Amino acid sequence: MHSFSKGWALAALSATMTYAALQAQPSPLPSKPVNLSVTVDVARLSYPVGKVYLSYYNTLSKFRFNDSLDVNGQKQVSFQTYLEEPILAQVRVVPTTPDTSRARRLSARDSYSVYLEPGKIDIAGVDSFSNATVKGSAAHQQYLSLRQSVDSYDKNFTDLYQQYSEARKAKNAAGETRVRKQIDSLNTVINDQVYKKFVAQHGKQSPVAIYALSQYSGYAIDPVKVEPVFNLLGGPVKSLPSAKLFEDRIATAKQLQIGKKALVFTQNDTADIPVSLASFKGKYVLIDFWASWCGPCRAENPNVVAAFQQYKDKNFTVLGVSLDRPGAKDKWLKAIHDDKLTWTHVSDLKFWDNDVAKLYDIKAIPQNLLIDGDGKIIAKNIRGEELQTTLKTLIK
Repeated sequence: MHSFSKGWALAALSATMTYAALQAQPSPLPSKPVNLSVTVDVARLSYPVGKVYLSYYNTLSKFRFNDSLDVNGQKQVSFQTYLEEPILAQVRVVPTTPDTSRARRLSARDSYSVYLEPGKIDIAGVDSFSNATVKGSAAHQQYLSLRQSVDSYDKNFTDLYQQYSEARKAKNAAGETRVRKQIDSLNTVINDQVYKKFVAQHGKQSPVAIYALSQYSGYAIDPVKVEPVFNLLGGPVKSLPSAKLFEDRIATAKQLQIGKKALVFTQNDTADIPVSLASFKGKYVLIDFWASWCGPCRAENPNVVAAFQQYKDKNFTVLGVSLDRPGAKDKWLKAIHDDKLTWTHVSDLKFWDNDVAKLYDIKAIPQNLLIDGDGKIIAKNIRGEELQTTLKTLIK
């Protein structure tokens, strides 16, 4: 996925809700000695600052760090913390101004992404904080180089997003499909010419290579494509905790390739009765990962309903696995009713910690897998017209 530019448009096009964006509460700070000092200088900003925030989230280890410091008229503030490994973080400043609407606008835009690594790092805002300078992090300089390469494709994406928006307004389905394919092709170019190339050139030593690898792989890992790139990493990088976790994800992805048997599971349905995937033996089953809070999932539901209605009497069914939140069973049931999802549904109401989602390494929804009567995976992430076409080919 194209991570640096036009994120709002890509989110609309990719139609997924991601684990990183929706994971809830920060984890407690590890009780380890301080190995990172981050000094943030606000003296040269064009407006007074009330608070500075530092945050990061490790999507692999699920550790989230959030901290804030009051400026209180000082020129700079310093965060002292322990960093498990180099990671991309965000520094954000909140202005002090009686104009609350202006404060919100400034706060929303005045943030800066910085690649942290153990040591002493100095960050200074210049006029606005989005124009910050960073000293003390070699990883950040490598990250900037990577970002510059991706940003060079901005105009191409802007043009394509405009074309997509126009086709959507005109209800031109063929035009939408054509532009989607062009965007997918451009993302493939970035993956190969930027992210993969960065790993090949810097993967022996640079921790930023793990970030580049995660962008290259996307939320659903194809081990055939991704493992050779992972193997370009050098020993120092492979020893990082995130690299070891990424290696585990590749191992899981190997078990979930098309042609492999689906991983069996049992989870309670809406009446709290255990339902096993094995109980559907002999049928084509679409295992559909979704949630009531997921807008793209709800938008896709009419397509799944249409497929179910057409093929439910031809040895086909759907098994919905919901990633709804704890205590939100009523919202889950209401979404099932409102969207007319008349097939079997299961959930443990544990949000992204849903046991089946973790078993299948689900990092974004909607996602699905189609299995045959023997429990073998025969298709993955088929939506809309592709879902209908696939089922028409398989089910006579």
